[in-house]
Amino acid sequence: MHGTAREATDLARALVDGARDEAADVAVCPPFPYLAAVAGVVTGTRIALGAQDVSRHGPGAHTGEVAASMLRDVGCRFVIVGHSERRHGLGETDEAVRAKFERARDCGLVPIACVGETLQEREAGEAEQVVGRQIDALLADGGAEAVGESVIAYEPVWAIGTGRTAAPDDAQAMHRAVRERVASRRPAAAESVRILYGGSVSEENAADLFSMPDIDGGLVGGASLDAGRFTAIRRATAG
Repeated sequence: MHGTAREATDLARALVDGARDEAADVAVCPPFPYLAAVAGVVTGTRIALGAQDVSRHGPGAHTGEVAASMLRDVGCRFVIVGHSERRHGLGETDEAVRAKFERARDCGLVPIACVGETLQEREAGEAEQVVGRQIDALLADGGAEAVGESVIAYEPVWAIGTGRTAAPDDAQAMHRAVRERVASRRPAAAESVRILYGGSVSEENAADLFSMPDIDGGLVGGASLDAGRFTAIRRATAG
């Protein structure tokens, strides 16, 4: 939860100006109250609109929830599901994330499904097991094809907002493990799914991370609040 409506629209304008001559795919995901205002800035530009979460329920008596159809109506193309701050701060389960993933897909949104391990799980040698379980929840019951048309973001929990970043080779290893997990169910989906790295991505480490063969881009956190820093990260995708 950052910023004001003015800050959100000013940032969106700066990003639009910086993206006019670049080929990178970019989406911005402001807080719910600012979605309509930011949509007014980015509609018709190279910048897509996304939301930070979505309800697992359809429209109805679910006070305080935001339905996928509402997000689509306001102009969203993407929506983040299963962010680590929701999994670990609010207790969202793999099953809840899968339900949100499916609801988003049903409404024509592209889900950005977040997966990742805690520091304790990594130090115990359980990182691939934990991430594999989270991926399996998305792949269950014929979900592999849907995954291929979506986005997965690997965000090690220990690197979110801490300034710590997975070494490029370590991040690549996990991205490769994710792609292979998807390939075990549907090889074509593994080729088409975009897998992003999210974990204190900065202008200093972006080029090294994005040079890895299975890292298709970044889910940028704190650095996305500064147009100059975000533009530098975005340009690293062309390196």
